[in-house]
Amino acid sequence: MATTQARFTTAPVKADMLRPPRSLWTDAWYQFRRHKLAMAGLGVLSFLILATLIGPYLWQVRMDALDYSIALEGPSPDHPFGTDNLGRDLFARALWGGRVSIAVGLSAVLIAITLGTLIGALAGYFNRLDNPLMRLTDLFLSLPILPLLLIVIYLFRDPLRAAFGPEVGIFIMIVTVIGVLEWMPVARLVRAQFLSLKQKEFVEAARAIGDPDFAIIWRHILPNTLSPVLVAATIGVGGAILTESTLSFLGLGFPPDVPTWGRLLYDAQNFIEIATYWVFFPGFLIFLTVLSINYIGDGLRDALDPRKT
Repeated sequence: MATTQARFTTAPVKADMLRPPRSLWTDAWYQFRRHKLAMAGLGVLSFLILATLIGPYLWQVRMDALDYSIALEGPSPDHPFGTDNLGRDLFARALWGGRVSIAVGLSAVLIAITLGTLIGALAGYFNRLDNPLMRLTDLFLSLPILPLLLIVIYLFRDPLRAAFGPEVGIFIMIVTVIGVLEWMPVARLVRAQFLSLKQKEFVEAARAIGDPDFAIIWRHILPNTLSPVLVAATIGVGGAILTESTLSFLGLGFPPDVPTWGRLLYDAQNFIEIATYWVFFPGFLIFLTVLSINYIGDGLRDALDPRKT
């Protein structure tokens, strides 16, 4: 009887021991999966990324193949997005252009997140750096982004082209300028999180056992500030893609032989009345990408909200 009772009393303990431990990311993924729009956005964005990476190798039509006999031909099975005024396949050009547009968005946001996190962490943790770094942030916030972008492009476009080539030079310039001008909201978010967390008990305990400031920032506080940073990153990718598209639409982005989605819109502006499809498909791809990223951001915001776990 005693043996049977012991077996029943130890069974729940073994079950608890076999249960996998919970973590922030597993709980966040569980919440994220329940957000239908976020999952739809993740699926669409994943499909677009795979299509731009693999599609040019599967689609046999070259993006720079000229055929004046089919110039300004509407969508067809041979040319799903139609052709431009030189008879080039717009579907092939959109696949190649998506690589550049998405790469610009991701790279620019990586720079913005790195700068914003660094400045926000230093301002929030060190009191003596808070005021000067926040005044620097206010200075950048007061700058008009688009006119400043135009000035920087006019000043540095030719030197970067000569140093790195027409494509890589423009890519470096656009990514750097967008990243440098988009870090301020991230810095404010990270600073607010650091001001709140550096007074918590676990930080005081780490300081009491002699951890240096860098270890406290890197190991204890920074991991707890990732949720707003990730949400800001998803929103920033969409904004960076729109900014690059705006520059390309103004004719100040990549050269004509690099068919970004914004560049396709720029080339189509003189044919909008007779070739509406030329404007619709690149614009729809930009709209679909930005909308998907915004839905992913909404899902991350809800998934990382501790009040909803």
